[in-house]
Amino acid sequence: MRLSIKSLVLTCAVLWGGCLLVVGLIHLVAPSYGLSFLGGMSSVYPGYHASRSFVDVLVGAGYGLVDGAAGGLIFGWLYNLFAGRPAA
Repeated sequence: MRLSIKSLVLTCAVLWGGCLLVVGLIHLVAPSYGLSFLGGMSSVYPGYHASRSFVDVLVGAGYGLVDGAAGGLIFGWLYNLFAGRPAA
């Protein structure tokens, strides 16, 4: 069975970007929530800072969308490569 690369890319992008968006938005309301997670993400994504600003939340979500899409693409490609072709 082969994976749909397009579906996997979209799913991973929405999940990872949405995760960063939701944690960032909750962090705006409750400053102690997700601080370690957002600090870790700010060390990975250049230009993203774990400060309490809406622009940084959007930048983090954008990075999450792109990173999730890239991860989904690589995972799906490798899965399909190793799964091989179905027997006829």
